[in-house]
Amino acid sequence: MNKPQRAQEIVAKAVPALLELRDVRRLYPNGDTVVRALDGVSLTIEAGEFVAIMGPSGSGKSTLMNILGCLDRPTDGTYRVAGHDVSGLSLDELAALRCRTFGFVFQRFNLLPQITAAENVEIPAIYAGRPKSERLARARELLTRLGLGDRTDHKPTELSGGQQQRVSIARALMNEAQVVLADEPTGALDSHSGEEVLALLKELNAGGRTVLLITHDPNVAAHANRVIRIADGKIVSDERKDAGIPAGAVRAVSLEARNRFLPDLVEATKMALRSMRANIFRTALTLLGVIIGVAAVVAMLAIGDGSRQQVLERISAMGTNLLVVRPGGAGVRTTGNNVSLVEEDAAAIAEIENVGVVSPERSTSSTVRFGNIDYQTSIQGAWPGFTTARDWSLAEGSMFSEADVKSYAPVIVLGRTVADNLFPNGESPVGKYVLVKNVPFEVSGVLARKGATAWGTDQDDIVLMPLSTGYMRLFGRRFVNSITVYVDDVGRIAETEEAIKQRLIERHRAEDFRIRNTASILETAVATQQTLTILLGSVAAISLLVGGIGVMNIMLVSVTERTREIGVRMATGARAGNILLQFNTEAMVVCGIGGIVGVLLGIGVALVCQWFGMAIVLSAVPAMMAFSCAFLTGLLFGYLPARKAAHMDPVAALAYE
Repeated sequence: MNKPQRAQEIVAKAVPALLELRDVRRLYPNGDTVVRALDGVSLTIEAGEFVAIMGPSGSGKSTLMNILGCLDRPTDGTYRVAGHDVSGLSLDELAALRCRTFGFVFQRFNLLPQITAAENVEIPAIYAGRPKSERLARARELLTRLGLGDRTDHKPTELSGGQQQRVSIARALMNEAQVVLADEPTGALDSHSGEEVLALLKELNAGGRTVLLITHDPNVAAHANRVIRIADGKIVSDERKDAGIPAGAVRAVSLEARNRFLPDLVEATKMALRSMRANIFRTALTLLGVIIGVAAVVAMLAIGDGSRQQVLERISAMGTNLLVVRPGGAGVRTTGNNVSLVEEDAAAIAEIENVGVVSPERSTSSTVRFGNIDYQTSIQGAWPGFTTARDWSLAEGSMFSEADVKSYAPVIVLGRTVADNLFPNGESPVGKYVLVKNVPFEVSGVLARKGATAWGTDQDDIVLMPLSTGYMRLFGRRFVNSITVYVDDVGRIAETEEAIKQRLIERHRAEDFRIRNTASILETAVATQQTLTILLGSVAAISLLVGGIGVMNIMLVSVTERTREIGVRMATGARAGNILLQFNTEAMVVCGIGGIVGVLLGIGVALVCQWFGMAIVLSAVPAMMAFSCAFLTGLLFGYLPARKAAHMDPVAALAYE
C-alpha cells in the first residue's frame, strides 16, 4: 500500500460517520413475552448518502427510523450521531439534535390544520430560536423553491396531497437539516405526485443532504443509491448501486439546549390564540365558566362592600366616639318612667377628663302645627351640645344657645322631615312660629338631612328644644332618658367610660344605669359585614373554582385531540418545556381573557344593581384580585394537562389516531 492511500485511510478513520449503529436492539415487553422490533442491528450511514430502508409491515423499519431520528432510544447497543453517543443525551439535548440535524417527512404529512402553509414550515425555526422575520422569509423562500409560492397563506385543507407533502419537505429543510428522514413519503399520494416528491428528495440529496427513505415499495426504493432490507428486526441485505464518495460532509452537531423564556412565551401565546380561534365554540363555553366566576366575585364584593359602607355610614351618623348613658342597671328593663338620671349627672360627667361635649336628653311624642297642617313627631329636649355630639350640622338657621336653656326660651330646631311636612311649599321655616301643644315656638334652625339609622328609623323626624323648656312645657318631672357624651380622644374611650361609671356610682350609691359604647357597636357591625362579605366572596370563589375545573377538563380533551400535533412539535425540535409552556399558556390565556371579560361583566352587574337602588362600592382591589385568581386558576388547572402533554412519548404521539 502506497503512502497516499495510507494517509487517505487515516483521514477517513479520523472523521466520524454521520450515523452509526452498533448491535442495536429495541425490545418491547408484551405480557410474558418480549417483542424484538430490532435485534442486533449494525449500520453506518455516511454524509450525503441516499439510503432506502425496505421491509414488510412489522419488519422493524419504522422502529429503525425512529431511533435514527432520535425519537426513540435503543434498549441495547450504541447509536452515534456525528460521533455523539445518543444514549448519554438528555431529553433537551435530543430535542436540540432533532431540531438542528434531522428533518422529518411523514406519510400522512402531519401538518397542523389551523395554521397556514408558511406557518407550518416555520415550526422548526421557532424551536431553533430564529426571529420571526427571518423564519417567515425562509419559509416563503422554501415554498417558492418547491413550487408553492402562491400557496404560502393557504391552510393544509386547501392544498392537494402532493402540495401538502411539499410543505412537509419544506418544513424538514427549515433549519438546514443534514439528514432528511422520509417515512413512506409517497404512500398517501397518487403516482404523479409521488414521482414529484421522489424527484425532490433526489434533488436534495444531490445538494449534499443525507436522505433516508423508509418504504415497502421496490419501485420507490429504486431511486436510492443504497438499499437496505430488513426483516424480523435484522438487516438481511445492504446493496449499493455505486461505490462513489458521498457528496456531503459531516457538519458539527450542536447539542446546546436553547432556553429563551420570553420569546417562547410570546410564541406560545400566539399559538394559544390560534388554537382558541380554531375551536371558537368550545373556547366560548370554557370562557363562560371563568367569566361567571370572576363576575360573581367582582359583583358580590362590590355589593358586600357597598352594604358595609352603608351600614357604617348610618352608624357613624350617630357618632362613633360617643358614650350613651341610659337609666336602669343590669337586668333592669329600661322604661320612660325610670328617673335615675338627672341633669346634674350630666354636669358631673362634663367635668371628667377627655369628655368634650355632654347633652342630657328627654323625649316624648307630640303633635306640631303650622297653619292648618298637623304632624305627629318626636320632641327631643337637649342641651346646645346635642348637634356637636351627634356631628349634626344645620341646613339653615342656628341651634338654640345656653342662654335659651337658662331662660326657658320657647325656641325649636326642626328636623328635615318635619320641616318638609309642615312647609310643603319649600319656604324657609326659620323665624316662623310652630305650635307645640298649642304653645307657639319660634323656629331657630333646620337640621341637615341625616337619613335613616341602621334599624330603619328616620333620624330627621325630630324636633329639638331646650331641655329646660321641655320640662316646663311638655315633660313635667325633671329627669332625662339618656345622656350623650362626646369623647375627645376615641383611643381613650374605654378609660373615659370607666371614669363615668365610677363618677355615677359615687353620685347614685348604686349602679342603676348602663353605658353604651357606640365605637363597640361600630366594631361589631364592621366585623359582621366583613364576615358577610367573606361569605359572599367565598360563594363567588367556588364559582371560579368550578370554572377552573372546567378549564382543566377542556385542556385535557384538547391534549388528547392534539396528541399528533404534540408528536409533530417534538419531532421538529420542541423540548418538554416548550410543550409544557404552550399548553399552560393556552389555559392562562383562556382564563386571562375570561378574567378581563368577567371583571367588566361584574362591574356592569354591580352598576345595574346600583341603578335599582342597591348600595355598591367599586374599587380596583377586588377586580385585580378576581383577575389574578382567574389567571392563577389557569396556571394551576392548566398544569396537569400541560404536564401530560410534555411527558408524551413522541413516537406514540405521532402514531396516535
